[in-house]
Amino acid sequence: MNILSLMIPMALLLGIGFVGAFLWATSKGQFDDLETPAHRILHDEKNERIKS
Repeated sequence: MNILSLMIPMALLLGIGFVGAFLWATSKGQFDDLETPAHRILHDEKNERIKS
């Protein structure tokens, strides 16, 4: 039973930390553009240098 007095506050602090990190990331614009990073892997820079 004593472990609950340790684990519940730790879980609440961890959860508050994750929510804080998420809110910080959204306010800094980390989730604004979800499409470009996925398409960046398909963009071949080597062929463009040869063509130029």
